[in-house]
Parts: sequence; C-alpha cells; structure tokens
Amino acid sequence: MTAATQPLPASAAVPRAHSFGGIVRIYLLEAKYELVKILRLPAFLIPALGFPLMFYALFGLVLPMSKKGYQVSMYMLATYGAFGVIGIALFALGVGVAMERGQGWLAVKRASPMPLSAYFFGKYAMTIALSAVLLTLLVTLGIVFGSVRMPASHWTGLFASLMLGGIPFCAAGLAIAYMVGPNSAPAVVNAVYLPMAFLSGLFIPAEMLPPFLQNVAQFLPPYHLARLALTAVGVEPIEKVWIHIGALITFAVVFTGIAALAYRRDEGKTFG
Repeated sequence: MTAATQPLPASAAVPRAHSFGGIVRIYLLEAKYELVKILRLPAFLIPALGFPLMFYALFGLVLPMSKKGYQVSMYMLATYGAFGVIGIALFALGVGVAMERGQGWLAVKRASPMPLSAYFFGKYAMTIALSAVLLTLLVTLGIVFGSVRMPASHWTGLFASLMLGGIPFCAAGLAIAYMVGPNSAPAVVNAVYLPMAFLSGLFIPAEMLPPFLQNVAQFLPPYHLARLALTAVGVEPIEKVWIHIGALITFAVVFTGIAALAYRRDEGKTFG
C-alpha cells in the first residue's frame, strides 16, 4: 500500500471544526461577518443609529430641568437608549432573519455542516455590538451637549442594563421573523414597535400618560427596559429593579418559546 492510499490515523480523521476550539471559531466568525454585513448596509445603519440620536438631540437636549430635580437630558438618555436598542433588535435581527428566510438562506444554513445555533449566535452578537455603538454615540452626545454627569457605576449600569435587556427583544424579533412573511415583516415590526415605545414612556415620561395607559404600560416589555435604564442612572428607585428584571426574563422565555414553535413549523419550507 502506497503512502497516498494509506488510511489516516484516527486522531487525524476528526475534522478540526469538531474540536472545542473549532466550534468556538465558527461562532466567532459568524458573529464577525454578521457585523461586517450590517456595517455595509447604510440604508439600514443610518436610520438605526440616526433616528435615536436625532430624537434625543431634539427632545432630550432642548428641554429644561424637570421639577423633580433630575436632568431631562439624563432621563431621555436612558429612554431613547432603550428605544434605539429595541429598534436594532427588531429590525436588524427580526427583519433581517425574515428576509434571509424568504431568500432561502436558512435552508442553505440547515444543509451546511455549520451548527444552526452559530447563525443565531451571530445575529444576537451583532445586535449587542451594534447596540453598544449606538449607546456610545448617545452617551457622547449627552456628555458633550447635554452636560450629563454621572458616577462610573451609573454609566456601567446603563450600558449593562440596555445591552442585556435587549435580549428579550432579539427573541421577539425572531418570533416575528418566523410568524410572518418576509415582505410583511417590516410593516409588522413598525406596527408593533412604535406604539409600544410610545405607550411604554420612551418618547415622553410614562407618568405624563393618562392613568389607564400607565396601567397598560406595565404589561409592555419596553416599559420594563426603560425602567431598568432609569434605575441605572439614578432616576428610578432601586427597590423595584427585580420586578423589571423578572418581567424581562419572562418576556424572553415567552418570545423564545414562540420563536421555537414557529421555527419548527417553518422547517421544510423554502421561503416564508
């Protein structure tokens, strides 16, 4: 038997991708190229980053000090940060997956050796990274033009609460992506996203809404994300923080379950 036809040793026959390091590399590469892809889409990137910055500049930096003693620029930094993070999760992840589902890209992913979970990990990682970019821009705007000053622990808490608190909305985006067709996904997301943001007090303080709408707001996910962010900057009392965390965890579990059921229903389809 020649060297060319000799069988490989058992250890060499195992693909490197099956090792722990190979699997980690697959996940990291998927996340990297998801981020590169989204950065090459100015039609999405400019509105996703631009609208929260524009709204914050218009409504967060021009209003006077509130009667409660905190800066409006600080309050709106938290609420418009939540608004931006939710928008990135629903559009970049939700609408993005819906479009790729319609193009048959997910069928290709299912047929490839790559774990399908790496695809979703890449989407989640891209959403969190893009949220970090948006929050950095908002914070810079608030510090330079809004004279926002906080202890380092408050800044850390703001970033952590908004970036981790955006995970339930990633799950909500996936649920929408698999429940509706790719052409209708942008309209459905807009129909859900904007009313929820208003009713949750992201545009104006929830305390300014009629009492009935204030009660409705407590059942909406953006309300609890905004309350967490406001707690991080010292506006909301810390006593209720576990209520908001528990609500977001519950929403994440519910949306993930809906997304999983919709995904199983979608298996075998070429497009939505």
